[in-house]
Amino acid sequence: MPNLSVFRAGRSYFWGMQSNYYFLRQLSREIEAQLEGLVLAECFSQEKDELVLGFCPAEKQWRKRRDFYIRATIRPDFVALNFPEDFRRAGKNTVDLFSELLDKPILGVRQYLNERAFSIDFADDFHLVFKLFGNRSNLVLVQGTSVVDLFHNKLVTDEKLDITTLDRPLDQSREAFDQANGDWRKLFPTFGKDVTAWLDRQGYRSKTIDEKWALVEQVRGYLENPTYYIKTVEYQPVLTLLPDDAEKSFTDPIEAANGFYYAYSRINVFDREKGQIVRALQKRKQKTQQYVDSVYEKLDEMEKAIKHEEVGHILMANLHQIPERAESIELHDFYRDQPVTIRLKPDLSPQRNAESYYRKSKNEKIEVEHLMEALDVREREMAEYDAQIAKVESIETLKELRKYLKTSGLDKIEKPDVSAATLFKRYEYQGFEIFVGKNAKNNDLLTQRYTRKEDLWLHARDVTGSHVIIRHQAGKRFPNPVIERAAQLAAYYSKRRNDTLCPVIVTPKKFVRKTRDLQEGQVIVEKEEVVMVEPKA
Repeated sequence: MPNLSVFRAGRSYFWGMQSNYYFLRQLSREIEAQLEGLVLAECFSQEKDELVLGFCPAEKQWRKRRDFYIRATIRPDFVALNFPEDFRRAGKNTVDLFSELLDKPILGVRQYLNERAFSIDFADDFHLVFKLFGNRSNLVLVQGTSVVDLFHNKLVTDEKLDITTLDRPLDQSREAFDQANGDWRKLFPTFGKDVTAWLDRQGYRSKTIDEKWALVEQVRGYLENPTYYIKTVEYQPVLTLLPDDAEKSFTDPIEAANGFYYAYSRINVFDREKGQIVRALQKRKQKTQQYVDSVYEKLDEMEKAIKHEEVGHILMANLHQIPERAESIELHDFYRDQPVTIRLKPDLSPQRNAESYYRKSKNEKIEVEHLMEALDVREREMAEYDAQIAKVESIETLKELRKYLKTSGLDKIEKPDVSAATLFKRYEYQGFEIFVGKNAKNNDLLTQRYTRKEDLWLHARDVTGSHVIIRHQAGKRFPNPVIERAAQLAAYYSKRRNDTLCPVIVTPKKFVRKTRDLQEGQVIVEKEEVVMVEPKA
């Protein structure tokens, strides 16, 4: 069963529109009105992943209570701003941050165009950027165009943040929409998941181009002149700008942000864990459904396409018409009563070419068998997900929920598979997962932390290239076609990409080790086999 340790780690990102561009555009405008004539009096953190900013008029810093507070919660799984009327700073365990901004007047608030970011602009060309990019959210202090400090120092890429590039001007006219053939994502990349789901519910894909534009204009009306709604989805509060069945509604963005934050804060541990599990299960089910759909599409294509065995029969029936060293030949397809062009290997005789197609036909049948086996496994997984979701939703106490997680094994599955698909290039062939490293450091991560000793490890021989692994499946041997496919990838993602043939090392991971003196990406292979393959992406 696929890895579900995301439940324990709690890393599935909390979705909603609290950091959507259209909400931030309204919110930043209101923040600017509240900050007019104020200075930053204090900026501190007393909870991990939380920053509090207190503002007041100049010369009033001596007062304990501030005129306006911003509390920014920046966690990998949850990002939100709220604006408490009062905030009592703890007497200990607090840390002052961004001291360069203290006592500096506020010059304004800038919302970046078509981006989930805004900045509070201070005197002396300082800018505190609220970069609300999901699990990569951060607060970045900039002076001029140079980054001075980060709230989350671990997001090292933010050290190179260039605020002059944050604005994203986009042509969102009807003409541009027509040129994009109705693909709204090219014009409105900031709509977000909530809007995507709303458009899907309206049957967007089946509409005419005029009807699609009408729906886009309708949703823009909701986003640009919004009422703010808080609803509950999978036991979690969600902030949305779209009309929906909602528990509360607001016309002020600051009140909406506060309402959402306090609704989230009131969720008890049981509802939070229960909602997290349901969302993760549904996400896994959705991915499995996508795989099942893709396999059915592939089987349908294979069924409609001319079979290799049929090509072999056509060649054998017309051997006398095929000239020597021909690269292709047009013959009569007596299965479909029409001409067909057949590719040939010029270095083989007509009869040997036919034999080659017969060999491919055997592999074709094996591939269909593997696909059918994989379908059976995934469809059983789908049924299991449905059963698990129904079971979780029926549980009424935290004790019973945690007991179920333990007895079902959902809290003990190893972590690597959860994020391997996002960390590395991922392929699937005949039901087997293949992962490919992206660079030297990423290769080390794949081989040393995300590969088990039973997995198969591959690498182009004697040249630099990506580490490639085939994930082992209990009770199954690695089929030769799968090994050959992974070897083709190892050859392609190496310095031998343009060679006709490339030698590739194949060995179980248990024979691959790394010592401290080796550079990034370098390993020692104690036992190996070599296969010759054509590099192929």
